[in-house]
Amino acid sequence: MTALNTLQIDTGDNPETTIIWLHGLGASGHDFEPVVPEFRFSREKPVRFIFPHAPELPVTINGGYVMPAWYDILAMDVDRKVDAEQLRASAAMVAELIRQERERGIASENIVLGGFSQGGAVAYELALSYPERLGGLFALSTYFATADSIELSEANRQLPVFIAHGRFDQVVAEHLGQAAQQKLQELGYEPEYHAYGMEHSLCLEEVRDLDVFLAKRVAGAK
Repeated sequence: MTALNTLQIDTGDNPETTIIWLHGLGASGHDFEPVVPEFRFSREKPVRFIFPHAPELPVTINGGYVMPAWYDILAMDVDRKVDAEQLRASAAMVAELIRQERERGIASENIVLGGFSQGGAVAYELALSYPERLGGLFALSTYFATADSIELSEANRQLPVFIAHGRFDQVVAEHLGQAAQQKLQELGYEPEYHAYGMEHSLCLEEVRDLDVFLAKRVAGAK
Protein backbone atom coordinates (compact mmCIF):
# COMPACT_ATOMS: atom_id res chain seq x y z
CA MET A 1 0.00 0.00 0.00
CA THR A 2 1.37 3.43 -0.95
CA ALA A 3 1.85 5.75 2.01
CA LEU A 4 0.26 9.17 1.73
CA ASN A 5 2.33 12.32 2.06
CA THR A 6 0.77 14.67 4.59
CA LEU A 7 0.88 18.17 5.99
CA GLN A 8 0.69 18.24 9.80
CA ILE A 9 -0.20 21.23 11.97
CA ASP A 10 -0.21 20.95 15.77
CA THR A 11 -1.86 23.93 17.48
CA GLY A 12 -0.09 23.17 20.78
CA ASP A 13 1.99 20.63 22.63
CA ASN A 14 0.81 17.08 23.25
CA PRO A 15 -2.52 17.16 21.35
CA GLU A 16 -5.09 14.59 22.38
CA THR A 17 -7.32 15.07 19.33
CA THR A 18 -6.47 14.54 15.65
CA ILE A 19 -8.49 15.89 12.74
CA ILE A 20 -7.79 14.33 9.34
CA TRP A 21 -9.11 16.54 6.53
CA LEU A 22 -9.17 15.35 2.90
CA HIS A 23 -9.03 17.84 0.03
CA GLY A 24 -10.95 17.80 -3.25
CA LEU A 25 -10.05 16.86 -6.82
CA GLY A 26 -6.96 18.53 -8.25
CA ALA A 27 -6.05 20.21 -4.95
CA SER A 28 -3.56 19.31 -2.19
CA GLY A 29 -3.30 19.04 1.54
CA HIS A 30 -2.40 22.74 1.63
CA ASP A 31 -5.89 23.64 0.40
CA PHE A 32 -7.45 24.05 3.84
CA GLU A 33 -4.30 24.96 5.76
CA PRO A 34 -5.40 28.64 5.92
CA VAL A 35 -8.61 27.65 7.71
CA VAL A 36 -6.83 26.38 10.83
CA PRO A 37 -6.17 29.86 12.34
CA GLU A 38 -9.88 30.67 11.91
CA PHE A 39 -10.95 27.96 14.37
CA ARG A 40 -11.43 28.88 18.02
CA PHE A 41 -11.65 25.33 19.37
CA SER A 42 -8.07 24.51 18.42
CA ARG A 43 -6.75 27.61 20.18
CA GLU A 44 -8.40 26.56 23.41
CA LYS A 45 -7.03 23.00 23.33
CA PRO A 46 -4.06 21.59 21.40
CA VAL A 47 -5.23 19.77 18.28
CA ARG A 48 -3.34 17.96 15.53
CA PHE A 49 -4.54 18.61 11.98
CA ILE A 50 -3.42 16.18 9.30
CA PHE A 51 -3.99 17.17 5.68
CA PRO A 52 -3.08 14.26 3.35
CA HIS A 53 -2.10 14.80 -0.28
CA ALA A 54 -4.04 12.57 -2.69
CA PRO A 55 -2.13 10.34 -5.12
CA GLU A 56 -1.77 11.32 -8.77
CA LEU A 57 -4.36 9.56 -10.96
CA PRO A 58 -5.71 9.93 -14.50
CA VAL A 59 -9.23 11.38 -14.31
CA THR A 60 -11.65 10.34 -17.05
CA ILE A 61 -13.90 13.41 -16.92
CA ASN A 62 -10.81 15.58 -17.43
CA GLY A 63 -9.71 13.74 -20.56
CA GLY A 64 -7.50 11.31 -18.66
CA TYR A 65 -5.31 14.12 -17.34
CA VAL A 66 -3.22 13.03 -14.35
CA MET A 67 -3.87 15.09 -11.22
CA PRO A 68 -4.24 14.70 -7.45
CA ALA A 69 -7.35 12.56 -7.04
CA TRP A 70 -8.73 10.14 -4.48
CA TYR A 71 -10.45 8.18 -7.26
CA ASP A 72 -11.44 8.43 -10.92
CA ILE A 73 -14.70 10.09 -11.85
CA LEU A 74 -16.03 8.25 -14.89
CA ALA A 75 -19.05 10.44 -15.68
CA MET A 76 -20.60 13.64 -14.33
CA ASP A 77 -24.12 12.21 -14.36
CA VAL A 78 -26.72 13.22 -11.80
CA ASP A 79 -25.48 10.74 -9.18
CA ARG A 80 -21.79 10.61 -10.19
CA LYS A 81 -20.24 7.49 -11.70
CA VAL A 82 -17.03 6.86 -9.80
CA ASP A 83 -14.37 4.16 -9.48
CA ALA A 84 -15.49 2.71 -6.15
CA GLU A 85 -12.50 0.38 -5.98
CA GLN A 86 -10.11 3.34 -6.14
CA LEU A 87 -12.22 5.19 -3.59
CA ARG A 88 -11.92 2.30 -1.14
CA ALA A 89 -8.19 2.02 -1.83
CA SER A 90 -7.85 5.67 -0.84
CA ALA A 91 -9.96 5.03 2.25
CA ALA A 92 -7.53 2.24 3.19
CA MET A 93 -4.58 4.62 2.83
CA VAL A 94 -6.28 7.14 5.11
CA ALA A 95 -7.07 4.34 7.56
CA GLU A 96 -3.32 3.83 7.80
CA LEU A 97 -3.03 7.44 9.00
CA ILE A 98 -5.58 6.65 11.72
CA ARG A 99 -3.50 3.62 12.72
CA GLN A 100 -0.40 5.81 12.96
CA GLU A 101 -2.24 8.26 15.19
CA ARG A 102 -3.37 5.41 17.41
CA GLU A 103 0.29 4.36 17.72
CA ARG A 104 1.14 7.93 18.74
CA GLY A 105 -1.29 7.62 21.63
CA ILE A 106 -4.42 9.26 20.22
CA ALA A 107 -7.57 7.35 21.19
CA SER A 108 -9.71 6.39 18.19
CA GLU A 109 -12.72 8.26 19.62
CA ASN A 110 -10.57 11.42 19.58
CA ILE A 111 -9.93 11.17 15.84
CA VAL A 112 -12.28 13.14 13.60
CA LEU A 113 -12.39 12.51 9.87
CA GLY A 114 -13.66 14.91 7.24
CA GLY A 115 -13.32 16.03 3.68
CA PHE A 116 -14.35 18.40 0.93
CA SER A 117 -15.88 17.20 -2.37
CA GLN A 118 -13.99 14.03 -3.42
CA GLY A 119 -12.32 13.94 -0.03
CA GLY A 120 -15.72 13.94 1.64
CA ALA A 121 -16.81 10.89 -0.34
CA VAL A 122 -13.75 9.02 0.95
CA ALA A 123 -14.46 10.26 4.47
CA TYR A 124 -18.01 8.89 4.33
CA GLU A 125 -16.75 5.46 3.30
CA LEU A 126 -13.98 5.26 5.87
CA ALA A 127 -15.67 6.81 8.89
CA LEU A 128 -18.88 4.80 8.62
CA SER A 129 -17.07 1.51 8.05
CA TYR A 130 -14.14 1.97 10.44
CA PRO A 131 -14.04 -0.84 13.04
CA GLU A 132 -13.17 1.38 16.03
CA ARG A 133 -15.28 4.24 17.36
CA LEU A 134 -14.27 7.60 15.90
CA GLY A 135 -14.98 11.07 17.23
CA GLY A 136 -16.96 12.47 14.31
CA LEU A 137 -17.33 13.02 10.57
CA PHE A 138 -17.69 16.23 8.57
CA ALA A 139 -18.69 16.16 4.90
CA LEU A 140 -18.34 19.43 2.98
CA SER A 141 -19.79 20.04 -0.48
CA THR A 142 -19.75 16.33 -1.19
CA TYR A 143 -21.82 13.19 -1.79
CA PHE A 144 -22.15 9.68 -0.34
CA ALA A 145 -20.68 7.80 -3.31
CA THR A 146 -20.73 4.33 -1.70
CA ALA A 147 -24.10 4.63 0.05
CA ASP A 148 -25.48 1.50 -1.60
CA SER A 149 -22.43 -0.72 -1.03
CA ILE A 150 -20.84 0.39 2.24
CA GLU A 151 -20.40 -2.13 5.05
CA LEU A 152 -21.35 -0.16 8.13
CA SER A 153 -19.41 -0.52 11.35
CA GLU A 154 -21.41 -1.14 14.51
CA ALA A 155 -18.75 0.83 16.39
CA ASN A 156 -19.76 4.02 14.54
CA ARG A 157 -23.54 3.65 14.47
CA GLN A 158 -23.84 6.72 16.73
CA LEU A 159 -21.19 8.76 14.93
CA PRO A 160 -21.83 12.54 15.00
CA VAL A 161 -22.02 13.81 11.40
CA PHE A 162 -21.82 17.39 10.09
CA ILE A 163 -22.93 17.98 6.47
CA ALA A 164 -22.47 21.35 4.75
CA HIS A 165 -23.28 22.41 1.19
CA GLY A 166 -23.55 25.49 -0.99
CA ARG A 167 -26.99 26.27 -2.39
CA PHE A 168 -25.42 27.48 -5.64
CA ASP A 169 -22.88 24.67 -6.07
CA GLN A 170 -22.56 23.90 -9.79
CA VAL A 171 -19.84 21.25 -9.33
CA VAL A 172 -21.56 19.04 -6.74
CA ALA A 173 -25.23 20.03 -6.77
CA GLU A 174 -26.85 20.51 -3.38
CA HIS A 175 -29.32 17.70 -3.96
CA LEU A 176 -26.37 15.28 -3.61
CA GLY A 177 -25.65 16.61 -0.13
CA GLN A 178 -29.34 16.37 0.73
CA ALA A 179 -29.44 12.81 -0.59
CA ALA A 180 -26.54 11.91 1.69
CA GLN A 181 -28.41 13.36 4.65
CA GLN A 182 -31.53 11.38 3.76
CA LYS A 183 -29.57 8.15 3.30
CA LEU A 184 -27.88 8.57 6.66
CA GLN A 185 -31.24 9.16 8.32
CA GLU A 186 -32.60 6.01 6.71
CA LEU A 187 -29.60 4.14 8.16
CA GLY A 188 -30.36 5.44 11.64
CA TYR A 189 -27.89 8.34 11.89
CA GLU A 190 -28.83 11.85 12.97
CA PRO A 191 -26.66 14.15 10.83
CA GLU A 192 -26.82 17.91 11.15
CA TYR A 193 -27.25 19.64 7.79
CA HIS A 194 -26.21 23.19 6.91
CA ALA A 195 -26.73 25.05 3.63
CA TYR A 196 -25.04 28.32 2.68
CA GLY A 197 -25.38 30.92 -0.06
CA MET A 198 -22.17 29.89 -1.80
CA GLU A 199 -20.89 27.83 -4.72
CA HIS A 200 -18.36 24.94 -4.51
CA SER A 201 -16.33 26.45 -1.71
CA LEU A 202 -16.15 27.25 1.99
CA CYS A 203 -17.52 30.38 3.62
CA LEU A 204 -16.91 32.04 6.99
CA GLU A 205 -20.37 31.13 8.31
CA GLU A 206 -19.66 27.48 7.50
CA VAL A 207 -16.27 27.63 9.25
CA ARG A 208 -17.99 29.05 12.34
CA ASP A 209 -20.59 26.25 12.35
CA LEU A 210 -17.89 23.62 11.84
CA ASP A 211 -15.94 25.24 14.68
CA VAL A 212 -18.90 24.61 17.02
CA PHE A 213 -19.24 20.99 15.84
CA LEU A 214 -15.53 20.25 16.28
CA ALA A 215 -15.41 21.99 19.66
CA LYS A 216 -17.88 19.43 20.96
CA ARG A 217 -15.72 16.60 19.67
CA VAL A 218 -12.58 18.07 21.26
CA ALA A 219 -14.36 18.76 24.54
CA GLY A 220 -14.94 15.02 24.88
CA ALA A 221 -11.26 14.18 24.49
CA LYS A 222 -9.64 12.65 27.58
